[in-house]
Amino acid sequence: MIQVTLPDGSQREFPGPVTVADVAASIGPGLAKAALAGKVDGKVVDTSFTIDKNSQLAIVTAKDADGLDVIRHSTAHLLAYAVKELFPEAQVTIGPVIENGFFYDFSYKRPFTPEDLVAIEKRMGAIAAKDEPVTRRVLPRDDAVAHFKSIGENYKAEIIGSIPANEDVSLYAEGSFEDLCRGPHVPSTGKLKHFKLMKVAGAYWRGDHRNEMLQRIYGTAWASKEELQQYLTMLEEAEKRDHRKLGRELDLFHIDDVAPGVVFWHPKGWAIWQAVEQYMRQVYKDTGYQEVKGPQILDKSLWEKTGHWQNYRENMFTTESEKREYALKPMNCPGHVLIFKHGIKSYRDLPVRFGEFGQCHRNEPTGALHGIMRVRGFTQDDGHIFCTEDQILEECVNYTAQLQKVYADFGFKDILYKVATRPDNRVGSDELWDKAEFAVMEALRRSGVDFIVSPGDGAFYGPKIEYTLKDALGRQWQCGTMQVDFNTAERLGGEYVTETSSRAHPVMLHRAIVGSLERFIGMLIENHAGALPAWLAPVQVAVLNITDSQAEYARSVVKTLENQGLRVDLDLRNEKITYKIREHSLQKLPYILVIGDKEMAAGAVAVRARGNLDLGVMSVDAFSQRIAQDIRNKS
Repeated sequence: MIQVTLPDGSQREFPGPVTVADVAASIGPGLAKAALAGKVDGKVVDTSFTIDKNSQLAIVTAKDADGLDVIRHSTAHLLAYAVKELFPEAQVTIGPVIENGFFYDFSYKRPFTPEDLVAIEKRMGAIAAKDEPVTRRVLPRDDAVAHFKSIGENYKAEIIGSIPANEDVSLYAEGSFEDLCRGPHVPSTGKLKHFKLMKVAGAYWRGDHRNEMLQRIYGTAWASKEELQQYLTMLEEAEKRDHRKLGRELDLFHIDDVAPGVVFWHPKGWAIWQAVEQYMRQVYKDTGYQEVKGPQILDKSLWEKTGHWQNYRENMFTTESEKREYALKPMNCPGHVLIFKHGIKSYRDLPVRFGEFGQCHRNEPTGALHGIMRVRGFTQDDGHIFCTEDQILEECVNYTAQLQKVYADFGFKDILYKVATRPDNRVGSDELWDKAEFAVMEALRRSGVDFIVSPGDGAFYGPKIEYTLKDALGRQWQCGTMQVDFNTAERLGGEYVTETSSRAHPVMLHRAIVGSLERFIGMLIENHAGALPAWLAPVQVAVLNITDSQAEYARSVVKTLENQGLRVDLDLRNEKITYKIREHSLQKLPYILVIGDKEMAAGAVAVRARGNLDLGVMSVDAFSQRIAQDIRNKS
């Protein structure tokens, strides 16, 4: 007898080996129809998988995360099937699942066009409607190589040829199409109903620029029509919010080929930068950080001591002077250790907290650059805490509270927390790792937040907390971090005098809240769709006159507001007031003040708020109080 235990703890017995599909059918016809795969003893398998011993089984449906992965994986094969039917000379290469969808790379004699994508998607729908069964077979490696060579699929043959000779490989077939794959897949093509092809791009075979450029077709697939539509709507909204598009429209910044991956900030964009930096500078002051500034270029010998030269050299910009090699700093930590070790430190001085708006450079690949989100030159709100082992927990607790307030002020309320623990390749004793891992987890517990643990994903020098933000569209951005480091201070000779007058190396806590200011400002622009709250808006108020007779009064209003520290734009152009209001509204300003003869006579202004809201006429003082409250409340 074979005993199968279901997720609710109930058990079913079968006289002999039984497939996942048979178990689902024994539970009920509804589940049998919905089954996409099974999870046998924790491993996702096809519904045709045979259970031949006592096992734990969960039936995987479209409602499960594993089910969605199976749908996307199978839809990638459906795409390749449709391409081969429409373009028989195309060769298929690889087609994995990615976030929110899948892609498949093809070798073909000409570029695929948008019209081709429409035709391919239509053919995918027709194949799915046939509800053809998806079947699996296993071949010895050499037989599989011979099979794919015989049908002209040389890329597949090359992939299989890299597999050890003594291994078997699995192939999945649907209709006339057969593909190499580990699986699992849906039982039939009729399960694939809600998909869309998104775009085509170039990709080198095996990611090597020396190889052929292939064509990568991207697609998305979902469990329901509603989820697909929600995703497509989100993409439309994301396109409207793209910081690169808004950066042009709002005249915030640009990037030029003369300095790839480095930002040219325009006056309005730099005003946002200054608002973020000055806010974070006050956070430094309020939480006991001393602001420091380290050099941009440091000698090669320092980077050799930290290990960066050996492990990170290809990502560093280097230069030479007087037969000495230097590197532009890719991070600020070593400089902070050198500041810490300058002069004698006592245990009574700890914790010492340094903060720096440190400009760093990393030689990112051109293909990885993305607006101001991924750049080569960036500035971090970088902080390092030098403390004793016993102070780690308190510092981590305080830091999390500090970070939560900062993110809330910037408009991010939804934070995901992850603890990355010790990797196999690490430095330091297990006792130190135990203490550090307990500290970061206990810090989050005391902060009253849920977190997940990512085993083995810590840095070689210590565990870390990763703080991920969700924006207005539900997209996730890994942003803040707290890293516990037992290694760097020791490597660079950082010491303090203990209570017993001996010398010890401090623990170094690496922390960043906004991280790269460039990337964070890009996130802010997209999260707020360019309509930044009053305290961050590059122009907080525009003052518009209706005719020339109000020009002097308008100037006096602007002077009054500027004296209060507001960022104000004065528009005295000889244009219709409706035209001027529309132009400034498109710039997403928080407030527009309109001045005509009545307002001038009353010593007042007509106030319009963002969103075309008419707030009526009020005194300049009353308006000043209103916007001051907005700024105080970060609203």
